[in-house]
Amino acid sequence: MDGLSRRKMLVTGGTLGAIGALAAASPARARSVWTWSPSASVAGTGAGVDPEWVWDEEADPVLASVIDRGDVPRVNTLLKRWTRNDQPLPDGLPADLKEFMEHARQMPPWADKGKLDRAAQFSKTKGIYVGALYGLGSGLMSTAIPREARAVYYSKGGADMKDRIAKTARLGYDIGDLDAYLPQGSMIVTAVKTRMVHAAVRHLLPQSPGWSQTSGGQKIPISQADIMVTWHSLATFVMRRMKEWGVRVNAADSEAYLHVWQVSAHMLGVSDEYIPASWDAANAQSKQVLDPILAHSPEGEALTNVLLGIVAELDAGLTRPLISAFTRYTLGGEVGDMIGLSRQPILEKLISTAWPLLVAFREGLIPLPAVPAVLWTLEEALRKFILLFLAEGRPIAIDIPDVNRPS
Repeated sequence: MDGLSRRKMLVTGGTLGAIGALAAASPARARSVWTWSPSASVAGTGAGVDPEWVWDEEADPVLASVIDRGDVPRVNTLLKRWTRNDQPLPDGLPADLKEFMEHARQMPPWADKGKLDRAAQFSKTKGIYVGALYGLGSGLMSTAIPREARAVYYSKGGADMKDRIAKTARLGYDIGDLDAYLPQGSMIVTAVKTRMVHAAVRHLLPQSPGWSQTSGGQKIPISQADIMVTWHSLATFVMRRMKEWGVRVNAADSEAYLHVWQVSAHMLGVSDEYIPASWDAANAQSKQVLDPILAHSPEGEALTNVLLGIVAELDAGLTRPLISAFTRYTLGGEVGDMIGLSRQPILEKLISTAWPLLVAFREGLIPLPAVPAVLWTLEEALRKFILLFLAEGRPIAIDIPDVNRPS
């Protein structure tokens, strides 16, 4: 696989202007003052600087130079050949970019192969839960993160939302791949490429009038705080929900799952002082950086419609109400309202009662007859959704952008 990255709207210039006006008028929910201590990080120490004001001092100047020199088309062509962790970098890359990539592809010294292998097995064993939570939990939660929704919407990837959402949805699954960080795997490749895309977007997006008018005062997108917000919407959210659902997760599996996400944050350029060392530390950080900023935005609601429109392609929309109800159950009614999910009172009540029974059955706690038939319909819909985007071998390329979303 050659790709990754982060998340039914046909847009004209007039519509973009209307969205910009609406977004400018939308109230923003402020993140609390940064108080999380670096002593709770994998580094165990640090300066304690608010990650809101930290970006990527290694990648950002290099990618800005690549874009300004007009090297992006040549670089993208060369990088299509780089697909495995053990491959040398392609010949012909600009010297400054090659030097950065050689450094960026190195695993952190604290990476534990045993934990990474165990995390991959865990993701495989708990695939139905992880799949549902990544795709219809984290994936739709991203549309309630205004900064993330706007960065996606106004960047080049926003012009092809189906492809962009497919790339975002793959992150959790690629991290959980059995070969992810092995020589024959691709997670190092996808992490380095994604890190470069983030750096390119930081250079380009401030030049977008649509983004600048709706960014809420943010001058440079995708800070280290923003990356950790996305991290929590995936790793912390998934582990929290699995435990709430009664999924059996032993201590070793829990630690391993955290570890693969710790390594992945490092590979995406996050400073070790911001990467939580434990689930307690992760939950504390999540409550500070993620929970307070969830909010409605016109761009987020537009992305929600795109994603649900894609789900409708599976069966002409027959299970869309069921998927909407499950997503509201997974994210909660408040977030469901933020992103414009239709309310399904009957289905929501049924799922809130019946889904724990399906989990209990799968965990070997109750017999099959206790599971309502509608849950099997929901489970099959979830499997189809996962397969739609995540089938083995689906070609999804990560290209460095050199422009923003066309008007």
